[in-house]
Amino acid sequence: MSLSPYVDLLRLPGVLRLVLVALVARVPHAASGVVVTLHVVLTLDKGYGQAGVVVAAVTIGSAIGAPWRGRRVDTLGLRRALVPSVVVESAVWVVAPFLGYEALVVAAFVAGLFLVPVFSVVRQSLGVLVPPAQQRTGFALDSVGTELTFMLAPVVGVLVATQVSTTVALVSVGVSTVAAGALLIWFDPPTRTSQVHARAAAAASVDAEGAVPLATPVPAAAVPGAAVVRVVTPALMVVLAAAVAVSFVLNATDVSIVAALESWDRESSVGWVIALWAGGSVVGGLAYGAGRRAVHPLVLVLVLALLTLPAALAGTPLLLAAAVVLAGVPCAPALSSITAALVRLAPEERRGEVMGWQGTAMTVGAAVGAPLCGWFIDRHGAGAGFLTASVLGVVLAGGGLLVLRLSRDRSLRSATVVAPDAADEAPVTVDARG
Repeated sequence: MSLSPYVDLLRLPGVLRLVLVALVARVPHAASGVVVTLHVVLTLDKGYGQAGVVVAAVTIGSAIGAPWRGRRVDTLGLRRALVPSVVVESAVWVVAPFLGYEALVVAAFVAGLFLVPVFSVVRQSLGVLVPPAQQRTGFALDSVGTELTFMLAPVVGVLVATQVSTTVALVSVGVSTVAAGALLIWFDPPTRTSQVHARAAAAASVDAEGAVPLATPVPAAAVPGAAVVRVVTPALMVVLAAAVAVSFVLNATDVSIVAALESWDRESSVGWVIALWAGGSVVGGLAYGAGRRAVHPLVLVLVLALLTLPAALAGTPLLLAAAVVLAGVPCAPALSSITAALVRLAPEERRGEVMGWQGTAMTVGAAVGAPLCGWFIDRHGAGAGFLTASVLGVVLAGGGLLVLRLSRDRSLRSATVVAPDAADEAPVTVDARG
């Protein structure tokens, strides 16, 4: 596997800095779930079920707020759209350690509603900074970076929560949220092609005249009377359905890994097994991004679901570890393929909103996948969780591919019917050479 596509990618103006900013800015979100869970269980002395309610409140708030926040980025510009999220979310996590359980549930919902849209902003900016021919590599690298963040940040969160206190851990999440938001506001990555051109012109003006222009390009959607661009199309809905399916499989697999290790009294192995799973995803993502062919998101989701099946047959922790490495390989490719497809299908004027809908679709998949597989695990064991993830993933992806095939066949039949009529109505021409 050659890494030259990534070298070429990181040489593009602004891309390396965006990747580094994204790695840091995602840390608060990646750590918050486990920190909140430990705070509810260890400090508030509640059960894991009640901790799940708090995490679910964040998730529901995020699902509702993501498209709205993305639309604010589209209409107001990044900096103005980020300020309310940074203020509200950081305030919630700083105050959270001093709230009772019921108030914490409400506060968690508000935090989710105003969650700093790091993921969608980074993907939106990559779609602007990276030429179409290199976007598959760019989004693959983004998925790999996300995996690395989610491998490391929860570990740090657990260490602070257990070795110091959950109060310090939650306040740290709040402080790091401010830092992440400030970093994004300072960097102000472009979310429109027009912004890239305007900044290039501004840089040229500085070089020529030594003066820094103060005007910032206004997003077109914010201009009164600007046309409303149609964003919902059948193709876009299919890709969002793929996002639901991949999130379902991933979250169901996550729950099943924990259940399997717990059934073998190997709870202490959860961390390294999940790290191996993420490691497989990193390898798969790097290989996919360095390759030359793009694959439809539904095909990658289908592969992901099929490669999850061997985990259902694992009878020991070592066999499970090997199985989840295999299952992890298509994860990052599937996620990056979904993002690349959405960027290609969504007009720039509505791309922030569409990235928000991607987050909502992932949330829906997670909200269904974890509890449904948990229900099967409680009744039939951990293997049933992996089996459910695999079978339903195959059904969802296979069903989506079937719908696409039928849609194409219908389009071809329509074209065949229309073609003769069009030929009859075509003007008759005479060859002058005859």
